[in-house]
Amino acid sequence: MPLNKEVMNIDPEKEADRICHFLKEYLHEHKREGYIVGLSGGIDSALTLTLCVKALGSKNVFGVILPEKDSNPISERLAREHAKSLGIEYVVEDITSVLEAFGTYEKRDEIIRKIYPAYSSNHRIRLYLPENILEKDSINFFSIDIMEGDDIVFSTRLRRKDSQVILAATDTKQRTRMMHLYYHAESMNHAVCGTTNRTEMIQGYFVKYGDGGVDIEPLAHLYKTQVYSLSRHLGVHQGIIDRPPSPDTFNSHVSDEAFFFRMPYEKLDMLLYAWENDMDERGTASIMGLGTEQVKRAFTDFERKHTASRHLRMLPPNMFEGD
Repeated sequence: MPLNKEVMNIDPEKEADRICHFLKEYLHEHKREGYIVGLSGGIDSALTLTLCVKALGSKNVFGVILPEKDSNPISERLAREHAKSLGIEYVVEDITSVLEAFGTYEKRDEIIRKIYPAYSSNHRIRLYLPENILEKDSINFFSIDIMEGDDIVFSTRLRRKDSQVILAATDTKQRTRMMHLYYHAESMNHAVCGTTNRTEMIQGYFVKYGDGGVDIEPLAHLYKTQVYSLSRHLGVHQGIIDRPPSPDTFNSHVSDEAFFFRMPYEKLDMLLYAWENDMDERGTASIMGLGTEQVKRAFTDFERKHTASRHLRMLPPNMFEGD
């Protein structure tokens, strides 16, 4: 399809029916009785839950809400409200003590104190990449803000090794959540339903064996803007639709755009579509009202992230010769 504003359009009813069929077929093939969905209070998990209930009914879907001490309290509230509106059973299990036992916060904070010795439990942090990639070419090096209340008291670009340690510690949150989801799944003969969309999948915005370690991914073919379209059609909680997407892994708010994508979803998805379909940079720029250099920067960023995250989308290499 040529690049235009209509490329993101979907028939929401047909798409919902197609996904529901996919969800039901998986359970039938693998002899499972229902789905476990981890509820974050975000749009992707809310839509996934809605589709599972539409496909199977509320009695065959179980929600798990897994906050920790850095989570925004709004996340749990919205997740509870959406679960109740769909009539499913759910549990809330705070994973802070598990993360403390592993040393998640300690490992992260050790690096932060090297950078800012005055750092304490009274401070909040957020990580982010350079601003809008369309306006200025830059490499994906993270910066950190350290805050007291709403005031930034220290800000610096992180050395690659320091950001790697902070992110490695942070990723244990997603992996701990997945451990809990599989406990419930195996005890109930359910499957764990993933929530990663196409925009995230292509660029590697998920944690391997964390939110990427699931049995089925019903949204992996939908761009983020299509997730919103389908959510509005299916009546997902309006508070969730209106809430800016966030990783919700730091104790100070940072949006998905600032943390990873570096541009608004409306432009991101169109440009990603053009990149996936090998469309001409100059033609793409003309259609979208952008400069050719802006499109080139976006395409370069997509290629870097896609290549760097290739291993996340692959099974481990092996020499197994079975089925």
